[in-house]
Amino acid sequence: MRTSLGVVTGLVGLAALSLPAALPAAAPAAADTEAQTCQVSVAVPGAVAGGRIEASATRKGCDGPALLRVRLKHAQPGPDKVVKSGATRTGSVAVRLACAPGTYYAFATDYSGHTKTSRPVKLTCAPGTTEENEVVRLTNEERAKGGCKPLKHDPRLREAAYGHSADMAARGYFDHTSQDGRDVMDRIRAAGFTGGSAWAENIAMGQPTPAAVVKGWMTSTGHRANIMNCSYTLIGVGAAKDAKGQIYWTQDFAAN
Repeated sequence: MRTSLGVVTGLVGLAALSLPAALPAAAPAAADTEAQTCQVSVAVPGAVAGGRIEASATRKGCDGPALLRVRLKHAQPGPDKVVKSGATRTGSVAVRLACAPGTYYAFATDYSGHTKTSRPVKLTCAPGTTEENEVVRLTNEERAKGGCKPLKHDPRLREAAYGHSADMAARGYFDHTSQDGRDVMDRIRAAGFTGGSAWAENIAMGQPTPAAVVKGWMTSTGHRANIMNCSYTLIGVGAAKDAKGQIYWTQDFAAN
């Protein structure tokens, strides 16, 4: 696996692009699921687009059908509350509900002796996932060292950033220009972001954690310049995995 970084900056009507050298290779983070015969796996709950929480479970490698149920639980004093439940006989099921801050975990069972419980996760219900919001936090931590105000995670910029990461992961390319010819401004406008006096984009591929990708950007001149530009007020962060588990990261910045 290789890791790479890309940066694009610009004002309205002017753009510049550079692709710094790749960072050292890094191994992907371990998955939360296990590979075994007749496997029930469950994903860690996460905040998804639209201000919702999602929990999902999968049953595979089993002989014969069985009802698979996933329960999303809210950790609280006393018995933990089931806030959403769903079931299927087709092998995979996902449930969503409006996000409220708190600690959540998911429990899955196929009623045939196979169960799985995810690790608990604390959700803030910000626009992105836990990993994406950690990138925002670490980015603002770096900005504070240079006297810059914190960036606000904007849902429109997050949609544009995630869409680009997901597209790169699905199509196997690494570039600021989408394979359909769109650039960062096209993607931002398509996500509903209007106005803005300046913008920038950082991309990266292969770094397994938020800390690793922010560190990589901060040790690259062009990416660091985007992060430490005090004129930017908004950020969108999107992270998506390809079929091999390699993560593609995108940061979109804007000045209101």
